[in-house]
Amino acid sequence: MCSDKKDVLESAQESGSMELDIKTNPNIKPPAKIQLAGLTRAEIAEALTEFGVPPKQVRMRAGQIFRWVYNYGVTDWASMTNIAKGLRAELAQKFELNRPEIVERQISVDGTRKYLIRMAPGIEVESVFIPAVSKTGALCVSSQVGCTLTCKFCHTGSQRLVRNLTAAEIALQVMVAKDDLEEWPSSSPNQEGGRKLTNIVFMGMGEPLYNTEEVAKALDIICDCEGLSFGRRRITLSTSGVVPEIVSAGERTNAMLAISLHAANDKLRSSIMPINKKYPLAELMKACRAYPGLSNSRRITFEYVMLKGINDSPKHAVELINLLKGIPAKVNLIPFNPWPGSDYECSDWETIERFADKVNAAGYASPIRTPRGRDIFAACGQLKSESEKMRASERRKAKKN
Repeated sequence: MCSDKKDVLESAQESGSMELDIKTNPNIKPPAKIQLAGLTRAEIAEALTEFGVPPKQVRMRAGQIFRWVYNYGVTDWASMTNIAKGLRAELAQKFELNRPEIVERQISVDGTRKYLIRMAPGIEVESVFIPAVSKTGALCVSSQVGCTLTCKFCHTGSQRLVRNLTAAEIALQVMVAKDDLEEWPSSSPNQEGGRKLTNIVFMGMGEPLYNTEEVAKALDIICDCEGLSFGRRRITLSTSGVVPEIVSAGERTNAMLAISLHAANDKLRSSIMPINKKYPLAELMKACRAYPGLSNSRRITFEYVMLKGINDSPKHAVELINLLKGIPAKVNLIPFNPWPGSDYECSDWETIERFADKVNAAGYASPIRTPRGRDIFAACGQLKSESEKMRASERRKAKKN
């Protein structure tokens, strides 16, 4: 800057006759607001402390905001009637309560709802609400964008990993579904909202035990009794067999466990699930037996997709029965759900029923899962978004912009 212009600016600033108006200056962007929806109670308290809320009020204010956001589902500060109007206005300048964008919402003929949710530019995930599960409904949530596991029969496995989801992004999937189902309770103490959604299963995109810490933080939000208030026994973590994380995940989350099994001998399982080469069945079963709280009332669910001519013979049923000996377990038999480009077919219904009868006779409940949402590619193994992994150069460019 030349000396003449510098002198003029300094003179104007000293006299108070010049104001820098960032609203009208296109080259200066106002600071981005902090997204509170999706944060834990502790993270909300930390944000309020940095904002300048007096230390003696932080815990109270964090609790108030937490309840409004997660118990009542509010998306505007004006609804928080037990917070002073002036403080609400100040908070609204710094924090926002928005939901991520629903890029696409599809409803199946059977009532299943699939959401394609954009968490950030280039970051999209799919979540699925399945009605009439456990008398109400279950939400299938994603823990990653894409997947690293490349299971041969799974559509998600054909999409490379983009990144892990944050705890906030996991919790927000639940909130988006509750918005769509219109099941937030009224803020009036004389009214109660009905629960259409009571169960959450981590069976969407990604492997939750490759993102254990963020999944666990999300459950702290989802299960808080003053917030979304889901019981931990109504949460199921489904893993393809990340053995080192199984016991610690149980200790950290106290959730139910499901194992994506699909074969009961190492050779076959390794051919359709490459993770088995790293963590073979003997190691996986040992971790299952050590899962915290395991009992007849707290069984492990073993998921078994029925692939025609691959894993559906009486011999395979016997292998499964022998593998599960000594483990309180149930087996979910899943008819294969086709997707474009898949090399597999679903087993014939009679074959599935014979398989189920054999497993049942051995003392293991083996319900056959009714395919849901096939017409909108929302069924088990069909989820896949169009998100693509950004190269480092693209991320730097996006950050600058």
